[in-house]
Amino acid sequence: MSVERTLITGGTVLTVDPEYGRLDKGDVLVENGKIAAIAPRLDVVEAEVIDATDMIVLPGFVDTHRHTWQAPVRNIGSDWTLGQYLAGIHFGFSKLFRPHDTYVGNLLGVAEALDSGITTLLDWSHNLETPDHADSAVQALLDSGSRAVFAHGGGASMWHVPSAIPHDRDVFRLRDRYFSSDDQLVTMAFAARGPQFTTPEIAIEDWQLARELGVRITVHVGDGEWGKSRPVAWMREHGLLGPEVTYVHCNTIGDDELKMIADTGGSASVSADIETQMGHGWPATGRLLDVGIRPGLSIDVCTSNAGNMFNAMRSTLAVQRALDNAAEERPGQQDRIRLTCRDVLEFATIEGARANGLDRVTGSLTPGKDADIVLLRADALTMTPLNNPAAAVVYNGHPGLVDSVMVRGRFVKRDGKLTELDVNRIRAMAIETRDYLVEQAKTDPYIAECALGGGWIPGSVQPPRAAAIVD
Repeated sequence: MSVERTLITGGTVLTVDPEYGRLDKGDVLVENGKIAAIAPRLDVVEAEVIDATDMIVLPGFVDTHRHTWQAPVRNIGSDWTLGQYLAGIHFGFSKLFRPHDTYVGNLLGVAEALDSGITTLLDWSHNLETPDHADSAVQALLDSGSRAVFAHGGGASMWHVPSAIPHDRDVFRLRDRYFSSDDQLVTMAFAARGPQFTTPEIAIEDWQLARELGVRITVHVGDGEWGKSRPVAWMREHGLLGPEVTYVHCNTIGDDELKMIADTGGSASVSADIETQMGHGWPATGRLLDVGIRPGLSIDVCTSNAGNMFNAMRSTLAVQRALDNAAEERPGQQDRIRLTCRDVLEFATIEGARANGLDRVTGSLTPGKDADIVLLRADALTMTPLNNPAAAVVYNGHPGLVDSVMVRGRFVKRDGKLTELDVNRIRAMAIETRDYLVEQAKTDPYIAECALGGGWIPGSVQPPRAAAIVD
């Protein structure tokens, strides 16, 4: 059998692997889609050579939670609260999406992610009103060439609090049709509504369904007032906590509930950009670290914020450093900064892979893992001179610096351009879908006043009383 080799040479290599560390000048060998070797210099014959001089070579970023279908209504909610987002998007625009629009939203969202160096994305898909919508969502992920986790979250109509609607059992058809192997690029997870959004009986039934499917579970907890009902404590009482569960947000759950997650081996996803913008409560990064959980990062929704990991890393770092400073007895005179750029880079790579259940195959540059690799230009003025590579990635990086992206050893972006996706076609489809949705909104009393340009603010969904979600 022939061997396909690619040798990436002469770059500054950030492996995010403690064994290999940082190489100020190093080579990475890729063979048949996997990382074969990392060293200061590798002598290899019969390989395609990629000159990475003046580039940073690092693992592909990992997004642990994105409602990808919403990409066509990008930035429409950048000045909205969480309640207004739920009214305008989740219970407004959602019901206007045709299966085609779901396909377009997912393809646009994943294309944006790949373009910015995100090689793994968990698609928290919760607008699957029909089997056709679900097929369209999955097909877009398959067509994108990205590594992805399709987290089945049912339809938006299932989310009215407290929902007594069972999870759609179409999930079994999807598992059989698309996800027969856990080794493929696109795999499956279960996006549970959890006790914040359902009756107790349905919350338990959802967990049983996920365990019957044999897939990981991802669930929102602690987002704003909805999270003050002690959902994690309730889940512990009913045996729902475990290492296969990722808890998204965690802003307003108690410190003891964070400890419950840690004690049962759970992982967490922080969306600092959206949490501060919509008012979920302070991002839980520091509180998670206090109980021994190193979180992954996520974009959440592009209806409000950017879809790249550079912004997510900066928001995470800035907010937690501000909180740490404010907590000091002498704000502005703390002895040391506890959250480093290296930490946040790990959150965006290996910790995200761990939260998605994929840390054995991606998340770091480690021989034997799949070659999910980003080449980031370091010859721009904003990166020159390169004195602290991890800090340069976190503070100075942006999608325009992403030169090349590999997924399982295959280039999906090279020399600054996506290679397997037709960007002009995707843009045209996205604009057509956006125009269709805005036109249809005029016929829906809930969002009839919808207008582009930033001036429209929808009504707001009010959270239930914190005591409402109990047995």
